[in-house]
Amino acid sequence: MSPEAMRRLQAMAVAQRRRRRLQAWLPWLVIVGMFVVWEIGVHAFNVQQFVLPAPSAIAESMVKWWVPLLDNSWQTLMTTLVGFFLAVVFGLLLGVAIGSSTLLYHGLYPLLIGFNSVPKVAVVPILVIWFGIGTVPAIITAFMISFFPIVVNVATGIATVEPELRDVLRALGARPSDIIRKVGLPRAMPYFFASLKIAITVAFVGSIIAETVAANKGIGHLMILASSRFDVPLVFAGLIVTAVMGVAMYVAAVAIENRTTGWAMRGQNDQQVTVPGV
Repeated sequence: MSPEAMRRLQAMAVAQRRRRRLQAWLPWLVIVGMFVVWEIGVHAFNVQQFVLPAPSAIAESMVKWWVPLLDNSWQTLMTTLVGFFLAVVFGLLLGVAIGSSTLLYHGLYPLLIGFNSVPKVAVVPILVIWFGIGTVPAIITAFMISFFPIVVNVATGIATVEPELRDVLRALGARPSDIIRKVGLPRAMPYFFASLKIAITVAFVGSIIAETVAANKGIGHLMILASSRFDVPLVFAGLIVTAVMGVAMYVAAVAIENRTTGWAMRGQNDQQVTVPGV
């Protein structure tokens, strides 16, 4: 390799490292910039606190009420994770069944679409009648709202296995269960983890909905109490805590996805430059 080509490769490697550092810092810069613009805008336009509190007021409220926030956020996190776990288990099983059977696909898909179209806030009062006020309605609501994306994505991954590949495997003596286990499930994993990143965020929405309607604990319940006292900074504090929990769960899902299905995203690393000794 000529010295000129080596210098070009080294320059590309340095630029790639700078790009990776920028990508690592960019989310934090955007978040900080958003809060700075928010703070300046509130003071510049003299917005009243009960309409839109400044981030500094929200931070003061979080410090003042950190014990209730921590206690209620733990309740919301627990109900969300339980509902999400149930959605993962049942969604994965049903998605595999629907994706591998045309009869089940045509039989159950209209029912699933209709079930997902029902507003979950309208179901919460029914859950209260059945199970009472408390944790169970929040868990079931988180389950219902995060169940559908998992089923659809897993079924899509299973169903998109090429017919030619199925025919070849059958000719080699593979049973339908072998095709699903050795080809269908690996094919569905990128779809599955894509659905997890959606489902974990909407699961928090389900828990908050149930807690605002029928609960005696949780971030949603705390926000309702705060809004009844016109403590808008505390309401926004609850929103920010929920957002932080959602982002943390999303990052965890992405980390698991990268460890288990990194082969499916290898194209993202095609432009990385490796130079010996650099």
